[in-house]
Amino acid sequence: MRKYLNLFDFKQKVDYKTEILSGLTVALALVPEAIAFALIPGFSPLTGLYAAFVLALVTSILGGRPGMISGATGAVAVIFVGLILELKRNFPGIEPETILNYVFATVILAGVLQIGAGLLRLGKFIRLVPHPVMFGFVNGLAIIIFMAQFPNFYNKTTGDLLSGAPLYIMLGLTLLTMIIIWGLPKLTKAIPSSLVAIIVVSAIVIGFGINTMTVADIMGEGESIKGGFPPLSIPQLPLTWATFKIIIPYAGIVAGVGLIESLLTLNIIDEITETRGSGNKECVAQGTANILSGFLSGMGGCAMIGQSLINTSAGARARLSGITAAIMLLVFIMFGSSLIERLPMAALVGLMFMVAIGTFEWASFRTFGKMPKSDVVVMVLVTLITAVTHNLAVAVLLGVIISALAYSWENAKRIRARKHVDENGVKHYEIYGPLFFGSTTLFAEKFDVSNDPDEVIIDFKESRVADMSGIEALNKITERYAKVGKKVHLRHLSKDCIRLLENADQIIDVNVIEDPTYKVVVDKV
Repeated sequence: MRKYLNLFDFKQKVDYKTEILSGLTVALALVPEAIAFALIPGFSPLTGLYAAFVLALVTSILGGRPGMISGATGAVAVIFVGLILELKRNFPGIEPETILNYVFATVILAGVLQIGAGLLRLGKFIRLVPHPVMFGFVNGLAIIIFMAQFPNFYNKTTGDLLSGAPLYIMLGLTLLTMIIIWGLPKLTKAIPSSLVAIIVVSAIVIGFGINTMTVADIMGEGESIKGGFPPLSIPQLPLTWATFKIIIPYAGIVAGVGLIESLLTLNIIDEITETRGSGNKECVAQGTANILSGFLSGMGGCAMIGQSLINTSAGARARLSGITAAIMLLVFIMFGSSLIERLPMAALVGLMFMVAIGTFEWASFRTFGKMPKSDVVVMVLVTLITAVTHNLAVAVLLGVIISALAYSWENAKRIRARKHVDENGVKHYEIYGPLFFGSTTLFAEKFDVSNDPDEVIIDFKESRVADMSGIEALNKITERYAKVGKKVHLRHLSKDCIRLLENADQIIDVNVIEDPTYKVVVDKV
């Protein structure tokens, strides 16, 4: 528990200017996304903004990855669409306030599940995600970020694509933003280029009175981001099994999607910064943040790869940037709403286009024709599922399953048996390759039971029995020899296999001294 409370590394050198300026840039980028994600299930913009504030602040303080940004996300927002539809089916005429109570309760319960995952040290299982799945996940997210900007090129009133001067203005301002973000670092890195681009483009639009889409235009009629400190919201729901029966499935999905996206983002930021974060600590932080978000009128969320990349690409490496982003977001809500609502969407669209370009793993194209076909298929499949469904959890899980099956198939074909008869007339089978559920059939085919001598030794010095299917294969082969009155010795089995086979000790001949020792990597808390 002490490690979870060890929040700040005071030995770390902090560039305060970079951290604060980067945090300000992230705060500006959080506003339109938080509003857009809140509108997906039909919430007020403030519901998304409050969630972004709480999650960004709490995870920046408690999280396992300094520099990573959390907030309201589309992956979580989509889940609430299903919850709301179920509530309306079960309770016709349900009040919007009651729906929000169910949403807040779901977010709180999801937070509890995430804390449980962290305390049970389940964050280490993110290591099971293969690199092709990571490539696919990142590429899919880049496509999502890129495609999510195109609605800003449509007229919000008519739904038609912009044309004429409005379209040219939008394209020109977006392109100017991208050029500044790309070109300024080549001249100086003293100030984050993203922040400079937003300020310059906003100054041009406001200074010259250019008529173009602003943050205010993406909100509904009469909606505003102006508000106070997030109000306390204790869900007013009956504590009955019927209530829990409704929210538990959605809370589990929110918790799972949130942790998968957060831990994968953590791994990506680890690679960029060449440091290592703590997955379990991040699980606890995400859970704590979601619990507080639910009690403070927020819709919940998880880590945001786009904002995290904006932050790290600006040079932020400490917790200060995320804390600054959260505080500035609250300042915008409480005092700067009128100014923020005037920001041109073209500047924010250009910023997110550059984030998408920087997020996409262009190196993945070099894997075609050079990497195993199964890896390429997994990468492409995860990319497509992520981009089309926006369901990151399903995409990653399917990728892991397909990768595991492909790996199992390849390993199943690698089991071999070298055979020889010694001077005493004993036949030896020296097994190579893993014995597990996928290779048991090939393993059984290696033996010539009817023609073998009365005594047989099966040597596992270069092999290992990996699961219960392998144990069962050993039992079957010894039974086959026993039926014809022949004796079998199993040698060089590992200690875990010996324990599983202890009931068959009369047929086991084990050299314990030469048993292999297996070392397991311990997860960092």
